[in-house]
Amino acid sequence: MKSKRIIPGFGISMGVTVTILSLVVLIPLASLVIYTSTLSLSELFETITRKRVLASFWVSISTALVATLVNAVMGTIIAWVLVRYEFPGKKIVDGIIELPFALPTAVAGISLTSLATDQGLIGKFFALFGVKVAYTKLGIIFALIFVGIPFVVRNVQPVLEKFEATYEEAAEVMGASRSLVFWKVIFPELKPALFTGAGLAFGRCIGEYGSVIFIAGNTPFKTEIAPLIIMSELQAFEYSKATCIALVMLVFSFLTLFAVNILQARNNKILAGRN
Repeated sequence: MKSKRIIPGFGISMGVTVTILSLVVLIPLASLVIYTSTLSLSELFETITRKRVLASFWVSISTALVATLVNAVMGTIIAWVLVRYEFPGKKIVDGIIELPFALPTAVAGISLTSLATDQGLIGKFFALFGVKVAYTKLGIIFALIFVGIPFVVRNVQPVLEKFEATYEEAAEVMGASRSLVFWKVIFPELKPALFTGAGLAFGRCIGEYGSVIFIAGNTPFKTEIAPLIIMSELQAFEYSKATCIALVMLVFSFLTLFAVNILQARNNKILAGRN
């Protein structure tokens, strides 16, 4: 007797899957290649190697990388606290983590800018030490940390929840210090989830526009991000140049996520071999 399935068979399910992926992912991405193909190789190279464009690439990539490193550390700590400790308001804190997902990026940008200016709560504190936050790269990093940290927390948190405390206890009984237990017992289990969360956070940060545009200051060659260059080209009706720059960002993000997936698969094989 054939087992009854809740959802339709493979043929229908696969057809729906391919259709959705095509409409949502493949067709929009293919349009970038089509628009870019209207440029010759020399025009394409000239577009992406303009000094202002290269500077915007550097601002976007460097700030996204720094924000991702901060998110990897702080996101792991937050996930650890939410899993390992009980305290009043824990559910509220756990819900606040997802606020950057739901909050409109423009609202986030205005809020962060008001906090980071010299008259804002955070900006005023750093101004005492002569550090300017708003309209600098530091401000961009501040905004990117805000939008990227939920990716790390939500990827690391389930792993910590499923982790067996008996492994830690066994290592401590054998005389391992708490730091050694973390790096040799806990961290290897966290690495795949941490790499995935950090990769997703980096992909989100590198293309973030709404929450960054207000706090960046948009000074050419200093705080101008690549998405702003794309918007400028679109406003000038230079669609092929805009899609060309967007394609470069897409390729970079894809290669980053591809590398993260390779590392994750490698770590999973190592962990499976140990077990």
